[in-house]
Amino acid sequence: MVFSLSAVLVLAIILVVLIRGGSLKAGPAVVAVLFGFFLASTGMADDIQRFLDSIARTLNDIQF
Repeated sequence: MVFSLSAVLVLAIILVVLIRGGSLKAGPAVVAVLFGFFLASTGMADDIQRFLDSIARTLNDIQF
């Protein structure tokens, strides 16, 4: 759960930076957010969550 919150925060910051930088307009940003919102309620949500969890575990296992 901690990773989910931090991933949302990081993605929100990236979205704000892209909008403010002019790389992404507000309309496409809203469409992307709505797509993510509706995607979370589909059957793919569990697979996506498992994939993100495996990436987080892999990154956590990497020792610098």
